[in-house]
Amino acid sequence: MGRRVPAVSRALDILELFLDGDGTLSAPEITRKLQLPRTTVHELVTTLAARSYLVPVQEQPGRFRLGVRTYQLGSRYAEQLDLAAEGQQVARSVAETCGETVHVAVLEEADVIYIAKVDSTHAVRMVSAAGRRLPAHCTAVGKMLLASLPREELDERLPEGELPRMTPNSITSPSALREVLAEVRTSGVASEQRESNPDVSCVAAPVRDRAGRVVAALSVSVPMIRWSADRQRELAELAVKGAGELSERLGHHGRS
Repeated sequence: MGRRVPAVSRALDILELFLDGDGTLSAPEITRKLQLPRTTVHELVTTLAARSYLVPVQEQPGRFRLGVRTYQLGSRYAEQLDLAAEGQQVARSVAETCGETVHVAVLEEADVIYIAKVDSTHAVRMVSAAGRRLPAHCTAVGKMLLASLPREELDERLPEGELPRMTPNSITSPSALREVLAEVRTSGVASEQRESNPDVSCVAAPVRDRAGRVVAALSVSVPMIRWSADRQRELAELAVKGAGELSERLGHHGRS
């Protein structure tokens, strides 16, 4: 492995800032968020704009948004990633069966990123979006993905000390989380009850690739007004079935 190039890292840090908020930023905001010299930010933003990775917001002078080049890269990535396309199809099938919100997510560091989502047909439903990023330990999909990691890799991904809290029910103790993950490995299903959203509970199952590796998780999310022990068991079975179908589409056959 060669050494990292600081200028490239800073340019990527700038682009990643646009993933949050309303998708627009000014150079002073970038300077403040990244704690970089103003001249450095100006040079990097100018370069990114010249290459169409950033473009000025016409109606908001001094502000920038992501440019067409980032869309082209993302589109090429999506074309090559069967998981997102296949996940969306399977999520739609599962959602049609149960009427609830269905997600497919992947793990990145200690977070999950939702790559597919189909909304519930009910008026009262979970509000989320594909592309959203959440702390893995607060979600059913995240627990499923963390439970699939070797112990050494799990230790590397989890932050030291108390884990971030999203609701009063979030797990904040690393030792408590490891106990939960052990149960997930045994049962093959993960759940969370109001840990990422105070009004929602979820169940999730693992998605495997052709080599049998867990590469994603599929979840069903339910508002608490429709949640019960019986409903949890029913949706867990559906999540396992859906995750199994998606695994087959990715080339996985047989038991894990």
